[in-house]
Amino acid sequence: MPRSGWRKPESDSRLSDAVSVGVLTRVFPPGVVDEVIAQCGRTERRHRSLPARTVAYFAIGMALHADGSYEDVLALINDGLAWAAWDEAPPRLAGKGAITHARKRLGAEPVEKLFRRVAVPLAAAGAAGTFLAGRRLVAIDGTCLDVADTPANDAHFGRPGVMKGERAAFPQARVVAVAECGSHAIIDATVGAYTVSENAAAGELLDRLRPGMLCLADRGFYSHAAWTRAAATGADLCWRVRSSLKLPILEELPDGSWISEVFHSTNDRRREHPTRVRVIEYTVEDGRDPSGPYRLLTTITDPGHAPAAELAAAYAHRWEIETAFDELKTHQRGPRKVLRSGSPELVLQEIWGHLCCHYAIRALMFDAAVHAGHDPDRVSFIAALRVSRRSIAQQGAFPPSAP
Repeated sequence: MPRSGWRKPESDSRLSDAVSVGVLTRVFPPGVVDEVIAQCGRTERRHRSLPARTVAYFAIGMALHADGSYEDVLALINDGLAWAAWDEAPPRLAGKGAITHARKRLGAEPVEKLFRRVAVPLAAAGAAGTFLAGRRLVAIDGTCLDVADTPANDAHFGRPGVMKGERAAFPQARVVAVAECGSHAIIDATVGAYTVSENAAAGELLDRLRPGMLCLADRGFYSHAAWTRAAATGADLCWRVRSSLKLPILEELPDGSWISEVFHSTNDRRREHPTRVRVIEYTVEDGRDPSGPYRLLTTITDPGHAPAAELAAAYAHRWEIETAFDELKTHQRGPRKVLRSGSPELVLQEIWGHLCCHYAIRALMFDAAVHAGHDPDRVSFIAALRVSRRSIAQQGAFPPSAP
């Protein structure tokens, strides 16, 4: 409860105009934010006009209001926090310079750890469209984001080349992520320089796969090293591979798939260190010229557990992560928008803020769909984003303050 005698400061903003801090604090509770900040050693040693907790919410709110100025976003955050009635007076408004200084003081690590602490799969076991053969469908893929064209960002992130030896207009950061297919929620990610390849950046994500997952990946991710690295986690895999990969038929299976072997290299075939896989090959006919053939490798070698037709249909869910990237880049950030931060550390903070924001909205959508008995895919991300930006933040939507 507020301190005795404390009153909400006067504001020209209506309650319905405030950022829906309840959406953020519901997924990222204040106690968790404070704990993560303390673990990162960012807790204030003296009273500041912009506490670390407020700056952490500002980093996520900046993603929610990508078109707003620093001052406008902070005003919305402050207004929302005031309506939350936490046991503290809201910080006074600050100018752009003070906000930037506070962001530098916080850094990127707490926002990244906040995402990693909270972002977990949303769907319950057995939910339709989320599981196959008792395994949770997840997909891995990558995307790039334009960042502000400053010397520091250029040196740190690099930028792609274009025709005739010229360079792209903006440096780019590379994001590689794992998404839960049934909810479109991004549950793991790595953020780094454009100069680091997608396959190299994906390595640590492959290490964090878990038993009970069925990971889908496009053919660009396949290598023998990546395959064995991901399979070693105990997760099952269903990855597309290029049609030129040699996959001899060692055993034909009743559903039309076959058992084969893959090797680290051509020379390794003579060293007899094969990796046993199951191969599914199919074409797609949709009334136009048939496309394919598509070749999938999977670690599920028993067709009784997952028939070839079901795995081929499940692979189509890989596109759910493309939808998640489109939601984040086109609708949440804005089409062709450039991230605003001028230094690599703040770029990383900004991107992790976007990932936190997307997860919060997706969690809201998933809960609303389950409550209404609908498929989460039938809920509009654009509508949910609009509600999150301009909704009535009732006190009941806020968790109690941390002690």
